[in-house]
Amino acid sequence: MSAVSIPAAIAGVLAQCEDPWLATRAAVINFTTDVRVFAGCVTGYSRDWPTLAATRVNSVRLADSLAHTELELETLQDDPQRPVLRMKSMHGETHAPFAGFNRAQAAVVEGAILVSRLFMLPAEKVDHEVAYLQIAIDKTAGEREHIAWDWIMAAIARHRAGAAPSHELDTAASGRR
Repeated sequence: MSAVSIPAAIAGVLAQCEDPWLATRAAVINFTTDVRVFAGCVTGYSRDWPTLAATRVNSVRLADSLAHTELELETLQDDPQRPVLRMKSMHGETHAPFAGFNRAQAAVVEGAILVSRLFMLPAEKVDHEVAYLQIAIDKTAGEREHIAWDWIMAAIARHRAGAAPSHELDTAASGRR
């Protein structure tokens, strides 16, 4: 069994999940090319995905994942600014091969990263990056990528309008499903 250290930023995201992973001392890392998961989690437009019970730990995995790794909390060094969680890999499964991200999927992942940094990036930088990423969306996106991209664009507009942060959104706000 190998150990995995979880950075504080990821731990914060895990702490906001509905699953009480700290109480169960278990978590699952999902590997997926459904970029709606990335965009939905970062923008707040969708955080409810079909799941299945994990095989060996008290948690769930994404039903549509390509693979997953099941983890158990080995140690927790609590710190108000930077807690350290050491997770032990307990089990892993591959459900489908990973052929890589296509251009539109990669653009959505990059767009999700931009959204996570809107508070510190100048608007001009965001506009420049979005314009470049839009080319891949226009040329290669399928329905899932268009849905995810719409969420990203809405999150950028919401940020600029000074609207509620993504974790306070009503998930029904998205136009496409």
